[in-house]
Amino acid sequence: MRHTYVAAGVIAVLGLMWLGSGFFRDDRQNNVASTLNEKNLRYAETSKERARTRVKARVIESTLRTRNVRLRGRTEHKRTVQVQAEITGRVVERAVERGAYVEEGRLLCRVSTDDRLARLAQAEQAVNKARIEYEGSKRLEMEGFQSRTMIAAAKARLAASGATLTTSSLDLEKIYIRAPFAGIVEATHAEVGDYLVPGSGCATVIDLDPMLVVARVSERDVQQLDIGIIATGVLSDGRSVMGPITFVGQQADPTTRTYRVEVQVENGDHTVRSGITTEVVVPVATITAHKINPSLFALDQTGAIGVRTLGHDNVVEFHRVDVFDDDEDGVWVTGLPSTTHLITVGQELVSLGDYADPVFEEYVPTPLDMEISRELRSGSRAFDSATPEPKPIGVGRLNVLDDV
Repeated sequence: MRHTYVAAGVIAVLGLMWLGSGFFRDDRQNNVASTLNEKNLRYAETSKERARTRVKARVIESTLRTRNVRLRGRTEHKRTVQVQAEITGRVVERAVERGAYVEEGRLLCRVSTDDRLARLAQAEQAVNKARIEYEGSKRLEMEGFQSRTMIAAAKARLAASGATLTTSSLDLEKIYIRAPFAGIVEATHAEVGDYLVPGSGCATVIDLDPMLVVARVSERDVQQLDIGIIATGVLSDGRSVMGPITFVGQQADPTTRTYRVEVQVENGDHTVRSGITTEVVVPVATITAHKINPSLFALDQTGAIGVRTLGHDNVVEFHRVDVFDDDEDGVWVTGLPSTTHLITVGQELVSLGDYADPVFEEYVPTPLDMEISRELRSGSRAFDSATPEPKPIGVGRLNVLDDV
């Protein structure tokens, strides 16, 4: 019995010592990492003895990339006018056909003269008569034989006859219906023999130069757009047009909650028609980004998107990324270090904090890299000595990490 008590006491003492040893541990081991960098370091310290997993990796360099706001819109002519008659009369000539280009002031329709020439001649003679009467009254006034009242009446008759002459001249000029600006005749509304009254249409003229590209921007992106930013429009037939933003609406559409945006583009040859579907690309910022294959994306414990990379001593790290643009052969992401050792094969075999045995891919230059290289060799492309030579995306390097 005595030995049993002794053994039980020893076990109890050892248990108390084991429980108490937790109070003497380094406080750093009790701290929970609050950032991804701290998590990477913590996992690296606790997995030093893990076996290294063979993976394939590639060294990628960041590059400057423009952040774009993409909008859907259409081309729209800047102005359109239905040119109308201002007087009554029969159409005796229509000088244009649909689709014709007209300069400002070009004759569109001509209305019959009727008695307007006769009224003009009558108004001219009335002016001459009133002028003679007024001048005679002035001479009589100097001799004291004419009152001031009679002189005022003669002056009023001269002014009235002058106004009648002006009206007759304008009526005669209005028989010519002319284009208010240079443009294309989109439609004709009168034929020879038609009787026009004030407000009757002769032809519709549209102004195609400059052309507008009209789009709608969301509430989230409208604050990024400013007047004067040069935007690019890609037409549905593949052509591209460029021009400054000339208008950003201040009032949202009550249904779509979007704002009107107008981009003005040159169209001197009138090859861009109104109403063509257009994708508008507006550059709003320049940032540093990496281009990667979207198949390399993974999720962390919180569900955030990221990629697995190699850090110091080939420790596997996880970096959250934000996708802001895409191309045909990859996506552009932010959130990675300037030089990143990206795991391209075997990322599903390693976890955060594991030690990897990487094999780096050999970089295969793209056609753009080869073109730049040829230009450098030929001397047609030169870089400023104060500016570092840009590095192509995905440059591979062998034996760049420690302990590989």
